[in-house]
Amino acid sequence: MLDGAWAASRDAAAIIYHPKALAGYHVAERLGVPAFLSLPVPALTPTGAFPNPLLPSRLLGGRYNRLTYALLFRLLTLPTRALVNRWRRETLGLARLSVMASELVRDGRPVPTLYPVSPAVVPRPPDWPSTTALTGFWFLPDAPHWQPPAELAAFLERGPPPMYIGFGSMAWGDPARLTRLVRQAVDRAGQRAVVATGWGGMTGVERNERCFSIEAAPHGWLFPQVAAVVHHGGAGTTAEGLRAGRPTVVCPLFADQPFWGRRVRALGVGPRPVPLKQLTAPGLAAALLTASTDQAMARRADQLGRRIRGEHGVERAVEVIEAAL
Repeated sequence: MLDGAWAASRDAAAIIYHPKALAGYHVAERLGVPAFLSLPVPALTPTGAFPNPLLPSRLLGGRYNRLTYALLFRLLTLPTRALVNRWRRETLGLARLSVMASELVRDGRPVPTLYPVSPAVVPRPPDWPSTTALTGFWFLPDAPHWQPPAELAAFLERGPPPMYIGFGSMAWGDPARLTRLVRQAVDRAGQRAVVATGWGGMTGVERNERCFSIEAAPHGWLFPQVAAVVHHGGAGTTAEGLRAGRPTVVCPLFADQPFWGRRVRALGVGPRPVPLKQLTAPGLAAALLTASTDQAMARRADQLGRRIRGEHGVERAVEVIEAAL
């Protein structure tokens, strides 16, 4: 992976990279070009406003919140430090990094960081440095040639807007049991639902008048047509649901998913998160009813969606990068 990144980057004027792309920082140093970190969750820039979103902890207090960022980054980078140092020396001709060195700092200054996150969802902390940009969400263009299956279009037209329920690739426990639980919750709540089976979470969802199953559909097309969205709380799915202006039920499993669930509830655009490991038919049914009948929640979700649709996060990120170049 390191060699491939180096081969692809030799003529680059700048390097824009996710921290999991381990070569990004080092290739930029070797080429002497600007580097930009980017991550769809604000987990790289220390702040006293909230602990690292990749940790399960809640508010700890300003000083302790800030410590969680350096701690987590070191834990994530130490396992590959020896390999990266060898590659720096043998391939790039660079000096090794010490154990205490941080790939978040370059020439004594923080590496410029782009967060494709809406400031309407995560307000910019006042203690962030000027090198950190909160640009607004980045959305893919609509798929111009995608057409919904005729059966899905007919289901959407047959009755009131359904719920969307899908957990993407979040496989946990018994997929057949999760499927039964979702079906029971939909029936208890008296709702219609489009259930996306994904490639990890559910299996064998039978279609009937109340429930329509699909493997996947473009969220940008589907979400504006549903009453509410129910999902695992991945950054991209959360962004799409909020952009559509729909109430959101987050069923988190790990990593940043609980963070997005807490943000959704704090903004009043969704009920209390229902962790996937604690999911029950009655609990999910109650969340479905809240998301589909709470008119104040629906108004707040609609207002938030309007703000997000007006942010143009990709364009803002381009402006930040071009200004730096």
